[in-house]
Amino acid sequence: MEGIGGDGASVASPLPQWGHEAWRMYQYYLDKSTPHTAYRWIGTLVIAAVYCLRVYYVQGFYIVSYGLGIYILNLLIGFLSPLVDPELEVSDGPLLPTKGSDEFKPFIRRLPEFKCWYSMTKAFCIAFVMTFFSVFDVPVFWPILLCYWIVLFVLTMRRQIAHMIKYKYLPFNIGKQKYTGKKASASSSGSRGD
Repeated sequence: MEGIGGDGASVASPLPQWGHEAWRMYQYYLDKSTPHTAYRWIGTLVIAAVYCLRVYYVQGFYIVSYGLGIYILNLLIGFLSPLVDPELEVSDGPLLPTKGSDEFKPFIRRLPEFKCWYSMTKAFCIAFVMTFFSVFDVPVFWPILLCYWIVLFVLTMRRQIAHMIKYKYLPFNIGKQKYTGKKASASSSGSRGD
């Protein structure tokens, strides 16, 4: 009975232990990067620039870039969309205010910023690795793919902006709202004897 739980764990093979330790280190540094939003996005922009230089240098892998663009567009839609879409669902939880007299409810994204960043960074890294395998270099006429992606982007963003206007929400944090109160009239402020 003693060998069932006690000795088996200590005699585990070193490869799974090493993999587990590597995963813990990765998760540790990922967790430490969470509050550093600007540095994370700068790192992602550097990775994206390296990927673009690789595609430009190789003059290929346009289908991989097109797939990456569609995936990033999908992430952007999730980032700009509210968690509960007032058009589709009726919920008891917080909804977006639709009238000026409605109570303020914070904007909750369908895809949080950290997950958007993480998914986008992983996508660029995976696409970069794919550029080293010739099986993914499908010969295509890239201007057509670019035009098709631009049309998709414009149509999707137009629909998303119309949704934002219809339900009166802004998916960006502009800073803390400050209450200024009512402005005092000029006659009452001039009569003070201070």
